[in-house]
Amino acid sequence: MKLRKLLPSALGLSLLLLAVSTGHAQEATGGHPQETIVDTIKNGGPLIMMIWLLILCTSATMVTLVIQNFFTLRLNKLAPPTLVDSLKAIIAAGNYQEAWETCNANQNYLSNVLKAGLGRLGRGKEAVEDALAEHGLREATAIRTRNSYLSVIGVVSPMIGLLGTVVGMIGAFSVLAGLGISDPRALSGKIGEVLLATASGLFIAIPAFIFYYIFRNKAQMAIVTTDDMLNALVRDIPYDDLSGVQVGEAFSAGGEAATPEASQSRKVSMSLSTNCPVCNGAISPGQNPCPHCGATLQWQQ
Repeated sequence: MKLRKLLPSALGLSLLLLAVSTGHAQEATGGHPQETIVDTIKNGGPLIMMIWLLILCTSATMVTLVIQNFFTLRLNKLAPPTLVDSLKAIIAAGNYQEAWETCNANQNYLSNVLKAGLGRLGRGKEAVEDALAEHGLREATAIRTRNSYLSVIGVVSPMIGLLGTVVGMIGAFSVLAGLGISDPRALSGKIGEVLLATASGLFIAIPAFIFYYIFRNKAQMAIVTTDDMLNALVRDIPYDDLSGVQVGEAFSAGGEAATPEASQSRKVSMSLSTNCPVCNGAISPGQNPCPHCGATLQWQQ
């Protein structure tokens, strides 16, 4: 889900969060007329307005990330069941190029990792497993990085609120220095402004940390489950029969090049063969790989 689609709703929810965070503070003084949050921001001066703007942006970002993670950190998004079933059937039939093309047409965690493994199919089992581990780590890191921003918000929000606290205390002491204790309402208003900034920062930080740990555990479970699916998909591939097969964008040996039967036809005799059994191009005895199609040939005396 794209961020620009979520920002309008996130801004609305963040305004609601700030309204709730300041509502309790405004109810604490009984029936006396109270300033609204807008009045409090205006009366605080330009610096306080900037602090409130930072808090608003931080809360909007938090809500956006929470909504995005809620819809994307699901097992059926990282590894759609219909896609897994389709890949099982294709790989079981030996159509590895078709499996690569299926992965290339579906952008998700399982497809991106499996596509990298199928691209190294002709290099053996160890190369495929290394590709799965390498690209799996890359995809998992991207997922965890997006979620880690919630932790950053949880750390930054109280600091922004603390900045508002310090600025408000400066204003409170200025009032105290100018008026003394003759006008306690002015002093209490400044102190209330201080506590409001602190409470707003904490009101954003607490849910940010809660959602961070929830999504972290959820992502870890989904990644582990998807990795098990990937290992099951490539477990029974006959790697020895597919030595030298090229799967992916460089595929050029036709539909038979990715099957075990096609690999058997690559056995050629040095005394009888003058053409590649895959592409029928002219070759010299003992030449390997084929200069026309790149197929690895099994020369025999």
